[in-house]
Amino acid sequence: MRFLVSALTMLVFLLSVPAANAAPIKIKFSHVVAVNTPKGQMADKFKALVEERLAGKVVVEVFPNAQLFGDNKVLEALALGDVQLAAPSLSKFQKYTKSLQIFDLPFLFNDISAVDKFMATDAGKKLLHATEKKGLLGLGFLHNGMKQLSASSPLTVPEDAAGMKFRIMTSDVLAAQFQAVKASPQKKPFSEVFTLLQTKAIDGQENTWSNIFSKKFFEVQEHITHSDHGYLGYMVVTSTEFWSGLPDDIRGEVQKALAEAIAFGNQVANEKAVGDKKAIMDSGRSKIIELSADQRGQWVDAMKPVWKKFEGDIGKDLIDAALAANK
Repeated sequence: MRFLVSALTMLVFLLSVPAANAAPIKIKFSHVVAVNTPKGQMADKFKALVEERLAGKVVVEVFPNAQLFGDNKVLEALALGDVQLAAPSLSKFQKYTKSLQIFDLPFLFNDISAVDKFMATDAGKKLLHATEKKGLLGLGFLHNGMKQLSASSPLTVPEDAAGMKFRIMTSDVLAAQFQAVKASPQKKPFSEVFTLLQTKAIDGQENTWSNIFSKKFFEVQEHITHSDHGYLGYMVVTSTEFWSGLPDDIRGEVQKALAEAIAFGNQVANEKAVGDKKAIMDSGRSKIIELSADQRGQWVDAMKPVWKKFEGDIGKDLIDAALAANK
């Protein structure tokens, strides 16, 4: 009997050893921007929080600047389990859902506060689940900021854009936006934009103050129009398979850390929108054009028909909910 008890005790011990010494869960977080951007700082903050609170249980590896995947490939990589977290721009989800195209509509949101207000509504929160049937789950929205127009020649009224080539993300809405002002949209990877501008392969682009500064676009663009014509944001996303496979306690801590990191990233985005614009102005490399109310109104009138064009895909109720956030 004593031999049997000893044998059972040893078996329990041996079975417990692998659990005690289990390898930590690895989370690879892939993104395409520089580490000093709001997304880059958010990712590093998430890594620090997770490894502080889940030391030995979870390890986060962050891969910035498209070191692993560009935004066009990272969603496939998530599905295959090659990475566990990504934060592609909202435009990249077009083939997974049409509803997220709402964030590409020009002049829909007055400012970043309206974007925040909309995202906090039931309609906004529901969008995090828009890709769930495709195996991807949104965990939160992250800001970069409001977009500006830059070009090799001044852009003050819509007619100034006619015939110019503008780089855009892969988005039918953004293509329609530039076609509305008789410009030529060019779908190109973010990593190629600086070279395309430098070599004059394209005439201009749209981006936030943060991206224009961190990627040095202002050094190869003579003019930047302060248009605030659109929103650039990201959805932090994972695969439903990976997320559901996490132990409940681990998942809860990871989600909490991510929420804190996103709040931090959004604060950074708001601060950098002001600071990076000033840094560009102080550099003297690019002239910033401030639109008058009348000039901005002309851009709004030219691009607003894009809303109607995509109303069927996005949903009028969703567009109305976004517009209500401006009040």
